[in-house]
Amino acid sequence: MSKKVVTFGEIMLRLQPDNYLRFVQVDHLEATFGGGEANVSVSLANYGLDSVYVTKLPKHEIGQAAVNSLRKYGVDTTKITRGGDRVGIYYNEKGASQRGSKCIYDRAHSAIAEATKEDFNWDEIFEGAEWFHFTGITPAVSDSLAEITLEAAKKAKEHGLTVSCDLNYRGKLWSKEKAGKVMAELCQYVDVCIANEEDANDVFGIAASSTDVTTGKLNREGYIEVAQKLTERFGFKKVAITLRESISANDNNWSAMLYTDGQAYFSKKYALHIVDRVGGGDSFGGGLIYSCVNGFDPQATIEFAVAASALKHSIEGDFNLVTVDEVNKLAGGDGSGRIQR
Repeated sequence: MSKKVVTFGEIMLRLQPDNYLRFVQVDHLEATFGGGEANVSVSLANYGLDSVYVTKLPKHEIGQAAVNSLRKYGVDTTKITRGGDRVGIYYNEKGASQRGSKCIYDRAHSAIAEATKEDFNWDEIFEGAEWFHFTGITPAVSDSLAEITLEAAKKAKEHGLTVSCDLNYRGKLWSKEKAGKVMAELCQYVDVCIANEEDANDVFGIAASSTDVTTGKLNREGYIEVAQKLTERFGFKKVAITLRESISANDNNWSAMLYTDGQAYFSKKYALHIVDRVGGGDSFGGGLIYSCVNGFDPQATIEFAVAASALKHSIEGDFNLVTVDEVNKLAGGDGSGRIQR
């Protein structure tokens, strides 16, 4: 029987100019869908897990298109609640060279932002599941959604699930002070914490020493300290931190660390030439969850997660459309990019 993982959050309509055009240059935008937990759910479905995505979407055609975008890749959408008026939107402008990408949100009063606790039967949703995943984006969307997320995390623990959370701080959604307060309560129920090189500092004020993310200079040893402090505060079983060294919008060095049982494991480093970086962190989360659910050892876990996310940076759109075999090939050392025939 396939292993069941439940994710919960907001899927949005993504509107983007072609290629590297700016918003002010275009008279049409490409429409796709994506969102932190939805992206993880698609990854897990592609890896062969029973991947269940939970959200609330309107009954109209745009809501249905969002559902269809998940069904297309084998995600179980039967627990999605239908109702409300809006699908959240985000506009994405891809950066290049020294010009960074830009994201503009239009998600106020979306269906999931105005959801109520009565919209979700967590006892039913978690039946037969072994893992629950959410991100810090979800409780940031609205106060009511923060309360629903907390209820879900508590129910997941009652049902014996492993709970993972990607801190995913978004300054356009809430302040650092509010994020710290809300996430501190949620993290009491989290077993596996996922973060990038900035999140722990933004949310909890725990910074890596001798690090400057704007210049791409990261001190690996400093992130061991970050993971130790997070573990001491919340009792996490695992802390995974992605380490992005930004050379430009197009070129990054990419690696990660997994801290568990008092020991840190670092992945190999990949030199990325980026096609689309949106969803890169989510693809890491998907790879990490898949590895943990399947009992990989710590080094193999972090190598699979980083290889999966390295491949995502080569794919347009939010979703990471790769297979387990493709990830294993890269994790095993074949990053040549040679044609397969």
